[in-house]
Amino acid sequence: MEKTNDSMLTEFVLVGLSDHPKLQTAFFVLVLWMYLMILLGNGVLISVIIYDSHLHTPMYFFLCNLSFLDICYTSSSVPLILDSFLTVRKRVSFSGCMVQMFLSFAMGATECVLLGMMALDRFVAICYPLRYPVIMSKAAYVPMAAASWVTGLVDSVVQTSLAMQLPFCANNVISHFVCEILAILKLACADISINVVSMAGSNLVVLVIPFLVISISYIFIIATILRIPSAEGKRKAFSTCSAHLTVVIIFYGTIFFMYAKPKSKTSFDPENQDIIEALISLFYGLMTPMLNPLIYSLRNKDVKAAVKNMLCRKSISDGI
Repeated sequence: MEKTNDSMLTEFVLVGLSDHPKLQTAFFVLVLWMYLMILLGNGVLISVIIYDSHLHTPMYFFLCNLSFLDICYTSSSVPLILDSFLTVRKRVSFSGCMVQMFLSFAMGATECVLLGMMALDRFVAICYPLRYPVIMSKAAYVPMAAASWVTGLVDSVVQTSLAMQLPFCANNVISHFVCEILAILKLACADISINVVSMAGSNLVVLVIPFLVISISYIFIIATILRIPSAEGKRKAFSTCSAHLTVVIIFYGTIFFMYAKPKSKTSFDPENQDIIEALISLFYGLMTPMLNPLIYSLRNKDVKAAVKNMLCRKSISDGI
């Protein structure tokens, strides 16, 4: 381990699956395949939304932001993960680790807030359909998306800055595939109570409040849908928000599984348990971005029609 002084590290070491070399090749192929699917699926969705003027609405504007966000989120960590599978013990500079941690944390926090904004959009669309064009005008939905990005970036600046000020004296080995903030805080050789309090505040702002907004919005949405007299009307109303609700369930379900589950009291090796948690975190970070475009395209007639229209026009232009 290299140090410039008694408390300042110059690098971290990512353990990953170095103790399980037989698994590294299989996981390299799997993660690479998932990453390519994320780039392809979200890239196509962004292209379709930009290309088709019928999709230039608040809902698809938020969806375009979500797809771009998923590409940024995975791109901030997957290259490092893939490299760690090819290296016995991946060494990452202190500054490089902090940059990667900042980007991943910022994208994750932004997604939480953005999903809350999307729930508000669906609430207005279902509960106040006649006033929807006025309430969700461009002057409203663009600042809502911008606020999501600003909140995530500011939150990440605060958490990363506090982490960078900590001394790391004896151990620079991270039992993870990436520079994950909770794994890094475990290595600090000083009181991290400020970091813990700050993380609690962060969870309140970017996790709890958006989750409450989503929950309350869907209580009103479901109540409104149930009051619709016809079964066809109920089906159409629910179809406009079912994709978002599915994404929310997957996103928050995995987060609460990871961070709200009780700590195991069994006698597992702590290092093995860290690797298991890292694997869960890895696939949580890949599954949601990979499934999002599938959920929104398979459950949305407008998106499927736009994809067909774009492909038809491309084939015609190629023929000409």
